[in-house]
Amino acid sequence: MKWSERTWVQIQPIYNNILKHPFIKELMGGTLDKEKFIFYIRQDAIYLSEYGKVLAGIASKLSNTEYTNEFLHFASDSVAVEKALHESFLKDIDKNIPFEASPGCLFYTSYLHSQLGNASVEVAAAAVLPCFWIYKEVGDYILANQTKSENPYQDWINTYGGDEFAESVRKAIAICDDLAEKSTLQQQEAMTKAFAVCSKMEWIFWDSAWRLEQWDI
Repeated sequence: MKWSERTWVQIQPIYNNILKHPFIKELMGGTLDKEKFIFYIRQDAIYLSEYGKVLAGIASKLSNTEYTNEFLHFASDSVAVEKALHESFLKDIDKNIPFEASPGCLFYTSYLHSQLGNASVEVAAAAVLPCFWIYKEVGDYILANQTKSENPYQDWINTYGGDEFAESVRKAIAICDDLAEKSTLQQQEAMTKAFAVCSKMEWIFWDSAWRLEQWDI
């Protein structure tokens, strides 16, 4: 069994809880409150900006040229997705209204940067993988279980449930499996831990949007 297969089995309960979250359920049904979705998109813009930096940082540390190019491509894609989602969902929002990273968003991005700066490149690659893989699975799940023909959030759903994104996910998983195969057992365990932590972060990110999470001070 590949590293990715073993690791996904381990985080399956986390993924199941993500699917049960009211944010995902209402997103799928098209009934999600617009304020919560806009909050999510704004936080996602902050997240994707930092995520792209981490992806580029991983690219600079990889010794395999093909993998370096793939991660650079992933980084540029994250910028493109951020721009597309903004143009689609924030076009009527006053861009002069200031907003900052929520505690959940800052927690997630800070963890990713810490893995890039302090862990091996294999562990850093494993840490960024949940954002690829879980989003694909959630997008596919929503597409397969939608009951309404018209959903105001369909463009978001199509972004992560489409074939193009699926190919990027496949490549990211394959790279992590190859890195794991060439790693020690201890390194593999560290990769799995980072993947599990960031899977929990995915739940936290959606929960933060659902609660319109703010700083208390």
